Amino acid sequence: MTYGLVWFKRDLRWHDHAALTQAARDGPVRCVYVVEPQLWLQADCALQHFEFIRESLQVLDTHLRTLGGCIEIHTGELPEVLTRIWHEAPFSRLYSHEETGNGFTYARDLKVADWCKTTGVQWQEFAQFGVVRRLKTRKLWPRAWEQHMASPQLSLSTLTFWFSPAQQALNLRAPTHLRHDPPRRQRGGRLLALATLHSFLNARSIGYRGGISSPLSAPDACSRLSAYLAFGCISMREVVQATRAKMESLPPQANRHRAGLSAFISRLHWHCHFIQKLESEPEIEWRNMHPGYDGLRENEFNQQHFQALQNAETGWPMVDACVIMLNETGWLNFRMRAMLVSVAAYPLWLHWRPVGEWLATQFLDYEPGIHWSQLQMQSGTTGINTTRVYNAIKQAQDHDPQGHFVKRWLPRMRHVPHEWLFEPWLNPLAEIQNAKADREVMRPIVDTQAATRLAKQRLHERRRDPEVKAGKMAVVEKHASRQNSNRKRKTSSEAIESQKQMGFDF
Repeated sequence: MTYGLVWFKRDLRWHDHAALTQAARDGPVRCVYVVEPQLWLQADCALQHFEFIRESLQVLDTHLRTLGGCIEIHTGELPEVLTRIWHEAPFSRLYSHEETGNGFTYARDLKVADWCKTTGVQWQEFAQFGVVRRLKTRKLWPRAWEQHMASPQLSLSTLTFWFSPAQQALNLRAPTHLRHDPPRRQRGGRLLALATLHSFLNARSIGYRGGISSPLSAPDACSRLSAYLAFGCISMREVVQATRAKMESLPPQANRHRAGLSAFISRLHWHCHFIQKLESEPEIEWRNMHPGYDGLRENEFNQQHFQALQNAETGWPMVDACVIMLNETGWLNFRMRAMLVSVAAYPLWLHWRPVGEWLATQFLDYEPGIHWSQLQMQSGTTGINTTRVYNAIKQAQDHDPQGHFVKRWLPRMRHVPHEWLFEPWLNPLAEIQNAKADREVMRPIVDTQAATRLAKQRLHERRRDPEVKAGKMAVVEKHASRQNSNRKRKTSSEAIESQKQMGFDF
């Protein structure tokens, strides 16, 4: 008896799973997840990613067992694993979601396509997000996104497994070379994804607008769904439709709550907009989006500056506190992520690729499409975006005015007088204070103003180059948003206090 093989990747759920749903309609199914040794040797992989996947697979396996099946774990490179399974029991169809991942997964999928063609297996792939494969023009994308999000969610009415599973529980161990599993990171699995969505829609989203910028309020005000979306514990369509349904159910006077959910929907649209960039041009993972910026920073990489950033020893208290929080939790709000990249790109003058590889291992919710597009945008190598330079001192003053965040994550700053907290090197009594401090109060590793001024000057000189200006339109045509530029930008200066319902207060 033939069957369909469902290959799970970054889609670790059972509801609104197009590949599983179609396979179930076509006949008996066999569900597999493949641990690919070469994938886990890539520079953007970390132990926290593997452990989150393991936790999510355990939840998925438990649910599938209630339906009479399981998810099998295989180890090896995809063509070899598929060959072993096919020789054991031939299957006629392979089902999976499309993946907009790193360069390794792109090359691997080409090998899988060749294997299917050679073997005569029909491979059906389904859209995972509002991302369009082989998109001809960006003009078509907004409508395609809306159509995907508005279409009905898929649910399983019946599911027949090819064989009954063994009794032993799922056993999955991480490769021994993997490092970095933050002690306070979020845990994986669809059940936690649903609980997080519920708490956000019903309570925490009230503080979304105005609360997501500060690292103090952001842990609760942000949705905290990013990791669950990145690994597919919950579908984007499910989140969009649940958010819209919640907005419709709110009473007329719930303006603040409705505004938060509306802003969140915009972010979900933004999420897919950036993944589409990598889908349309996979090379932006390692190559400047605008070739006119080639050689801008690559040949001047300062390893000491990079190590200082990684070790939270830049001397800018807000920067170092963010690095420590990221190391402890695997998460940081978007504005502070942008600040880290900006500091790396401008005063430290670091090329975005090595910085991006490091940050990929630090972010639990690492999503390649968003990650590499943002690294380039914040570093100024897209050629189409406004230069974004975040002053670490001003960010601290604006978003942590009392210094609670800095003192929480940077113990060495707890003895520094408040008036010198964000620029402790200017304190005339610094030497006296140092005697009481846990460690030396650092000076920034570069002069903030001078280094930033020089970096902006060098970038803008490149931007003014006639050949660079001439090449801008090609990037605009391929990657720029087609949203109405006349639409008013939603902003809020209101400081919204963090909600505490989910216990995300690190």
